[in-house]
Amino acid sequence: MTDHETQQVARRRGKVLDALVRAERATVTRSAPKSAKAQVKFLLTRVQGSTKALAERLGVSRRTVERYRAGQLKTPQKKLQQTLVEETASEWQPQVRAQARERAATFGGMVVEVCAYFGFTASGSSDDGRERFITTAISPHYAAQILRLQEAGATEEELHPVVAEAITESYFTEWGSRAAGLRADFTHVQSIDFHF
Repeated sequence: MTDHETQQVARRRGKVLDALVRAERATVTRSAPKSAKAQVKFLLTRVQGSTKALAERLGVSRRTVERYRAGQLKTPQKKLQQTLVEETASEWQPQVRAQARERAATFGGMVVEVCAYFGFTASGSSDDGRERFITTAISPHYAAQILRLQEAGATEEELHPVVAEAITESYFTEWGSRAAGLRADFTHVQSIDFHF
């Protein structure tokens, strides 16, 4: 997928949700199929060989799916190519991704790298809000909460407070050892990545 296509997907999904998808996909142990023929063959295994079901999923005709499977067509148009890449990546190695999510939610936690504008609410705080680049580990409790929200179809706006609370606990209050009562919110997210 080109940088432009990646940016378009990120705009549709939101930066936090896109970062969670990228983190999950980074846990795979083998490369996903690259050619259109291999992607179509793989996706057909996910729909029990139904060319009709795959055609509906990809937004193309049944005959188009059959031609890619047979190798008669090799270079899909940009929209179909993007859809093939997305669908293949979303289905690739589900057990490996599930194990990584389970580890993050139970004992491993996650690392979040974010560049955003952080504003603060606290009594007596002299630290004005500003753009910061922060890399911090967040607890399994928050990792589980974030992953649960993602699975439930939460929006970007619903995830922001939870991610902000996780960053506040681990980075700004150092697990409750300082700055009691501090609450940080972030906006204007320039970049965000999760690792688990």
